[in-house]
Amino acid sequence: MRLNSKAFETEEIMDKQQYIDRAEQVLYKVYNRFPVVFDHGKGVCLYDTDGNEYLDFGAGIAVMGLGYGCPELNEIMKRQAEKLCHTSNLFYNVPAIEAGEKLLKVSGMEKVFFTNSGTEAVEGLLKIAKRYAFNKGMGPDYEIIAMKHSFHGRTLGALSVTGNDHYQEPFAPLVPGIRFADFNDLDSVKAVWSEKTCAVIMETIQGEGGIYPATEEFLQGVRALCDKQDALLLLDEIQCGMGRSGHMFAWQGYHIKPDAMSVAKALGNGVPVGAFLAQGKAASAIVPGDHGTTYGGNPFVCAVASGVLDIFEKRNLVEHVREVGDYLWKKLDEIGDRYDCVKAHRGRGLMQGLEFTAPAGQVVSNALTEQRLVVISAGSNIIRFVPPLVIGPEDVDEMGKRLGAAIEAVFG
Repeated sequence: MRLNSKAFETEEIMDKQQYIDRAEQVLYKVYNRFPVVFDHGKGVCLYDTDGNEYLDFGAGIAVMGLGYGCPELNEIMKRQAEKLCHTSNLFYNVPAIEAGEKLLKVSGMEKVFFTNSGTEAVEGLLKIAKRYAFNKGMGPDYEIIAMKHSFHGRTLGALSVTGNDHYQEPFAPLVPGIRFADFNDLDSVKAVWSEKTCAVIMETIQGEGGIYPATEEFLQGVRALCDKQDALLLLDEIQCGMGRSGHMFAWQGYHIKPDAMSVAKALGNGVPVGAFLAQGKAASAIVPGDHGTTYGGNPFVCAVASGVLDIFEKRNLVEHVREVGDYLWKKLDEIGDRYDCVKAHRGRGLMQGLEFTAPAGQVVSNALTEQRLVVISAGSNIIRFVPPLVIGPEDVDEMGKRLGAAIEAVFG
């Protein structure tokens, strides 16, 4: 038996395949995982159980904004774990108050509800919309407009507004009253609008659907339409929020403001926490008894969220994302110009994607197993780049070298 200095002293270090075999025996088979067992991380790198170092441009699907092993955040977690982890929402706790105040300050919203995940935050948005319609006396058959090729989560409500048949079909019938429009096509939204429409929900930048930012004309047009028809605009900022676009929230770059929004992922830097926030008529729609959670907003996760927001401000991380995001854009443009297999380049800040002329899964796999570079896909033909927000130009340069080698290995 060898000892793992990074884990418990009695943990036996096994062969990678032994770990994988154990996982296949006990874990529900809902993921097709890559054959890597990660053990620990530091900065913008991950390390597997064999000691190999990987440059991470996936950040746990846009979660690890501060990277791995952030000293300030680790200290916050240790202090709060020793102090108090949970009490329930039958009582107040100071970290929730502080995290809520900071989140409202950077968003300009009025009320916040902490959840355990992003998909639960989306459920909260849908309940706000339905409650708002109910309060207006619209009747039980009100409708919500969502976008094609969107992704909002895996629970039945979030899945109902996810515009992808592949995800929806096995679980039909879903929540009724959802109509789908084409993203970035205002006429398409108007075409499915009816007197029953109570809300529009969309990602400010579509992630899973292919890294498509909303156009300013489209988002402003939908905002104006919602205002005219007294409907709510709900924005999903789970992936594109928390600084990733070069704004704390992506919608802040569009000169509009939603009635309610969801946030998660980088809010907890790996600790499961999400939130939905609302202002005005959306903030007052929900009343006591309408919603709840056992774990959401507990002292531990809120201490972490509060600390994350402090670190963002202290490091001026949003401005850093703008600068290094521009550098990443130039690097990916160079890669696109160099290889004919790259069809398009899209995104903002540190949420960018390269679209290939053929499925890119082999490039993702080769980058991981041969080049020790973590990148993830967004659809079959698109590689998305959502690294820790703390990366520097030198990390972008190294990524470019490794990605180029992976592309050449697959496409020649």
